[in-house]
Amino acid sequence: MCLAVPGKVLSLHERDGTLMSVVDFGGVHKDVCLQYIPDAAVGDYVVVHVGFAIQRLDEQSALQTLAEFERLGVLNEEFGDGFAIAAKQAGVENPETTQQRDDPEVTS
Repeated sequence: MCLAVPGKVLSLHERDGTLMSVVDFGGVHKDVCLQYIPDAAVGDYVVVHVGFAIQRLDEQSALQTLAEFERLGVLNEEFGDGFAIAAKQAGVENPETTQQRDDPEVTS
């Protein structure tokens, strides 16, 4: 599933002539392109789809949406460990977890 997820703009920077930002999605930080919303400011909430901020959102709506996504497990699907999610969906053990358990160099 590919969703548009609200997040809070934490910082602004330019990369190769493109306006970018670090956006906080309920604790997960991702680089996001702001070219569609060039006047976005630190502290604004934006809706992000496939790495692009596509619109602004008020704080209350953003926080309510993030809380609902968290309750439904959507944030984990979007931002969680892809191997763990795929293994769970396939009904098998996560190969990365198995490798860590079997490797004496890896400690918990």
